[in-house]
Amino acid sequence: MKLLKSSILLISVILLTHGVGKANAFSHFSLQQIIQQDTSKKDTTKKIGKNNSDLDQKVEYKAEDSVRLSKDKSIVYLYGNARVVYGDFELDAAYIKYDKKNNTIFARGTTDPKTKRYIGKPIFKSGVEGTAIADSLYYNSETTRAKVFGVFSEQEGGYFSGGQSKKQIDDELHVKNVMYSTCNLPHPHFGLMISKGVVTEKQIVTGPVYMVIEDVPTPFALPFAFFPKPNKRTSGLILPTPGEDATRGFFLQNAGYYLGLNDYWDAKFLGTIYTNGSYETSLLSNYIKRYKYSGNVNFNYSSTKNGLEGTEAFRNPAKVFHLTWSHSQNANAKPGTTFSASVNLGSSTYYTATAANASYDQRAIANNTMSSSISYAKAYPNGMNYSLSLGSDQTLSTKDISVRLPQATFNVPTFSPFDSKNRVGEQKWYQKITIGYGLQGNNSISTKDSLLFQNDGLKRLKSGFSHTIPVSMSFTALKYLNFSLGGTYNEVWNFQTTRNRYTSFADGTYTYRTDTISGFKRAGSYNLSTSMSTKIYGKKEFKNLGNIKALRHVMTPNVSFSYSPDFTKAGSGPYLAAIDQNGRPILDSYGQDLKYSILENSAFPGSFSGKSASIGFGLDNTVELKVKSSKDTTGTGERKIPIIQGLSISGSYNFLAQRNKLSTLGFSGRSQFTDKLGINYSGTLDPYALDSQLDTASGVRTYIRSNTFTWRRGGRLPRLTSIGFSFDYSLNPEALKRKNEANDKLDAASKKKGLTDIQSEQLAAISRDPNAFVDFNIPWNFSFSYSFQYTNDLGISRVSNTLNFNGDVNLTPKWKVTFNSGYDFENNGLTPMNIGIYRDLHCWDMSINWVPYGAYRSYSVTIKVKASILQDLKLSKRQGFYNTYQ
Repeated sequence: MKLLKSSILLISVILLTHGVGKANAFSHFSLQQIIQQDTSKKDTTKKIGKNNSDLDQKVEYKAEDSVRLSKDKSIVYLYGNARVVYGDFELDAAYIKYDKKNNTIFARGTTDPKTKRYIGKPIFKSGVEGTAIADSLYYNSETTRAKVFGVFSEQEGGYFSGGQSKKQIDDELHVKNVMYSTCNLPHPHFGLMISKGVVTEKQIVTGPVYMVIEDVPTPFALPFAFFPKPNKRTSGLILPTPGEDATRGFFLQNAGYYLGLNDYWDAKFLGTIYTNGSYETSLLSNYIKRYKYSGNVNFNYSSTKNGLEGTEAFRNPAKVFHLTWSHSQNANAKPGTTFSASVNLGSSTYYTATAANASYDQRAIANNTMSSSISYAKAYPNGMNYSLSLGSDQTLSTKDISVRLPQATFNVPTFSPFDSKNRVGEQKWYQKITIGYGLQGNNSISTKDSLLFQNDGLKRLKSGFSHTIPVSMSFTALKYLNFSLGGTYNEVWNFQTTRNRYTSFADGTYTYRTDTISGFKRAGSYNLSTSMSTKIYGKKEFKNLGNIKALRHVMTPNVSFSYSPDFTKAGSGPYLAAIDQNGRPILDSYGQDLKYSILENSAFPGSFSGKSASIGFGLDNTVELKVKSSKDTTGTGERKIPIIQGLSISGSYNFLAQRNKLSTLGFSGRSQFTDKLGINYSGTLDPYALDSQLDTASGVRTYIRSNTFTWRRGGRLPRLTSIGFSFDYSLNPEALKRKNEANDKLDAASKKKGLTDIQSEQLAAISRDPNAFVDFNIPWNFSFSYSFQYTNDLGISRVSNTLNFNGDVNLTPKWKVTFNSGYDFENNGLTPMNIGIYRDLHCWDMSINWVPYGAYRSYSVTIKVKASILQDLKLSKRQGFYNTYQ
């Protein structure tokens, strides 16, 4: 049934492509572009003739070999690369007969006496259309009647060949035994044979239509068909696809109705039902306004029953939804103004409950986040700009959701208030002062997705504004030292604050409860800073060290000083003293009075810290080797190898801190050992030692950070509290290069306007699947990525490892096997594996996808036509996934 349905759809598409209005007789076949013979060159061997009648003056003809006339000169015979031009009709053939009296033209090829091949076939063109080839043809220039034998033409990826076609005087087109195929061979592997048909301006009527594979007629046929041809978008029913899912039972998938609203907007309503009682519904809509905007909306709702009948999971099905909306504005529609939308939100269990909308896409099922954004922005010629946006972020595993309704920004770029556009000469020191302004507003809520739409859900919104005013001045001293002086003023406005109510106990412990208070509260802070940086170059050349010619080391040290007053004094600013139920102050772990900020849970907590006067320091390093290039045949070429790229270490020292004046030391960098292998690494060093305490009652030992440097305890080095590194490697760099190029093309294709929802989803699936790009020109490939992370926080160490690998191999020039998987070090086992087998069948291809184990183990076998115009012509078999019955 599925193949029969596809055949009906394909036949209708094919016949619609034959439709004509008041067009020229040959426009139906004029689509294959063929280079025409250049007739502009003068050749004395050519014989050219014209008649003198009013009608015949429109007909021009010529031939390379000879031009002959009948006795009464009413018939012209053209031999050898003959050419006839009549208005916008052009014809080239080995032989052409032109009857001026009856206004008829006959053209055919000729048989080569040596090779016995039929050469010089008629090639004709009409108007602005392309060209087509035929074995022979008749054409009446007065009545525009035509009869064509053995036509061959290309149209939108399809090819028409063979049979007879006749154009009648009333613009009807009659076809007989014409083959349609997407195979570009002269003798196609398959095709649809249209035994006979009549095409008019508003309808198509055909006789038997059947499929032919390797010259063998198949039983996939229609005895007759009638198709209305309104020549515009029309609405209609969408037939379902039957199948089976191992959990939900047999199904009828994606039955519905297509609604062609107008030339700019359409809609598709689809539904799927399963025999166990589950169902899915969806709404898909595309819209486009040329040169202005385009977008699409996709809403899905599913009710899924799991488990056996009578169980709790079966009685209470999982009801989930998913919404996507994409909108893009043409850059030239409103210069300086942009509006875009990328919405992706839904129930946290949507992908797992529906097996990624029955696509069984492992990457989509394993996806743990969903993000959405709708934004409007406007930029002015003077540099000022503002933006408004709505957004959300979801973590599917924890069901946390953060919603911003809305978020606003306004920025004034830095400018020099004391400088003049008409200044002559160098800037004075005060003319180098720059100032800017930034405003940010936020109205957000963070909660669980199940609580978001409850009655009091929106009461938990946090609202506020943040203002930032930076002031700076830069100059150079002693030619090589770059100095910067400045400061920043920050002020926050919040409409919700918090109050903590503390309860202390006899053992010195305490608890507290937080209350949210509505009302406006402002607070401001500022800091002053100065910084200095320079570059130091070092180079060492080698004469007798093989291919190594030189070593270059570039260091970029920087030093900064910043000062900010104390904004944490209780009673001044946003801080309050922590008081227990008896009015006594609460002490922290160091015996100091505890304070808390009433803005700590507000929309903008601000940057309020204690009194600080700190020096910041950092050092960035780059090390390169200059080696002899093995690819340079002259022996003088050199190339650079970056050994260390951006190895940096930084920290700060706060002179006014009561303890732990020196901060932790962070380092990061990248090393490129070969052209194919590079490692990223980062870590943290703690200069302070740990003190341990043993709880005699429980026997548990705890650690606290002391105020003593590690080197004062036996000359130890700073403690390594965290380190991590990652790298990826491909054993075949050419495969990686081709894959990246293919992904770039997919990205470019996804940005094209006017894509249907099916095409957009197919591009998205290919982008997500590393094995979707199958290149038979790469014989093999194997690549893997690895990441390692180690942390030691107060004596508690954690180690995490991640390994992923994928590859492919050509068993033969037409067979390819792909795979991707990984290793779970925590559970000591492989992650879900996907194995694909592909077979290139020229105009067809075959693919087998297999997930051998895991919660979504499945397999599918598909044989389909490569051409997108026949994407429904396929045979597929899929075994669905299994859920754990609850």
